[in-house]
Amino acid sequence: MKKETVFFLVVALIVGLLVGLLVSKGGKKEEISSVSPGGVQSSAFSQKIPMLEDMVARDPANRNAWVELGHGYFDMNQPVKAIEAYTKALELNPNDANVLTDQGVMFRRLGWYDRAAENFQKANEVDPTHRQSLYNLGVVYRYDLQDTAKAKEAWTRFLTIDPAGAGADSVRKELEAMGSGSTLRVPK
Repeated sequence: MKKETVFFLVVALIVGLLVGLLVSKGGKKEEISSVSPGGVQSSAFSQKIPMLEDMVARDPANRNAWVELGHGYFDMNQPVKAIEAYTKALELNPNDANVLTDQGVMFRRLGWYDRAAENFQKANEVDPTHRQSLYNLGVVYRYDLQDTAKAKEAWTRFLTIDPAGAGADSVRKELEAMGSGSTLRVPK
């Protein structure tokens, strides 16, 4: 076979695999987040994790390395290790709404719904305009803890912060499906 033919077949195979992955993921509804907290691909993190583990072993006060390590474990679907790394980062700075939220997602993945809700509430206390923590709080209350009143409260606050932003329409639909009740006004 010619080199060009082999090259073309390899490229076609790779493109086919990527398209297959995208199509297969397109029909799935993600519960909380489909993107890793750091926004980096899994393979990149698998190569980066040993370096970060070495870095935090040598310098346990390196908060950024702990956060990145948590993101790596998050992305590699290793919730216990992600929680541990995020815990170390939060020991160095307990007022990081994003890290609290990411750790809450990992608690939820393990089925620790009360702990997840606590993290999302704390994240919202740290930053009252933190939309993702409110969205996730509503998800946990609605689907995991079966507390529609608290889900409505979280999602109504979410809509109050950003009534036209990303996710607002789906939150509005969730509230309408639950029946917003006469005492709860759904922002438009």
